[in-house]
Amino acid sequence: MSTKIIAVANQKGGVGKTTTAVNVAACIAAAGHSTLLFDMDPQANATSGLGIEKLEGRSAYHPFLGEGNLIERIQRTAFKKLSIIPSEVDLCAVEIELVRGENHLKKGAELLAPIVRSGEFEVIIIDCPPALGVLTLNAFGAADGILVPLQCEYYALEGISMIHRVLEPIRTTGVNPKLELLGVVMTMFDGRTKLSNQVVSEVRQHFGDTVFETVIPRTTRLAEAPSFGKPIIHYDPYSAGAAAYEVLTQEILKRLGLVKA
Repeated sequence: MSTKIIAVANQKGGVGKTTTAVNVAACIAAAGHSTLLFDMDPQANATSGLGIEKLEGRSAYHPFLGEGNLIERIQRTAFKKLSIIPSEVDLCAVEIELVRGENHLKKGAELLAPIVRSGEFEVIIIDCPPALGVLTLNAFGAADGILVPLQCEYYALEGISMIHRVLEPIRTTGVNPKLELLGVVMTMFDGRTKLSNQVVSEVRQHFGDTVFETVIPRTTRLAEAPSFGKPIIHYDPYSAGAAAYEVLTQEILKRLGLVKA
């Protein structure tokens, strides 16, 4: 079975992007699929969210510049079937240094190719920076699909329209012809507010079946979990947030053709 690579992206910060990357990766692993979380965000919140220390020299910075490979950057986590390529602040420099080389948008795909060929992981989740810069475009160059978290607020549609505008050139210029929009997940949903319900309704009208049925609630437990270095299913497995991410993951696995009988 070929490895599925999913980039979790939104150029707007604070929309639950890293929360979604960490928790979907954890839920896929918990469902029995060997999973690699590639933290491509220099803020390294996905790294600390899995209880991994941000250590100098452990990110993908040197491999991006042709020094070493990604396989030696992989670390096991405390959670079964879940590994990580951690990040740290030095990854910021890739945005500047990578553009000097040729085919700089294909570097991410080249680096991940040996990991894909190894067959060790069924799914690779890439947590992108909250910007449509060189790192995010490299994630798009490597991915099979993009998962877009959208916060339930007024400017939600701007995030998805921007990614749509980037998606087509990535396909048509030959950087990654196979790239698809895997889906849109509504995050930070508060059912008590009229706004949350209106935004979900509007996004569904615009994007139809692209939008996942599951919405992720705004909860204190989800916000607390990263400070304990645990995904929500391991921090508070009976919480509303854990239930939502488990159901969302089943939808994602179905779209990827990975639902186990």
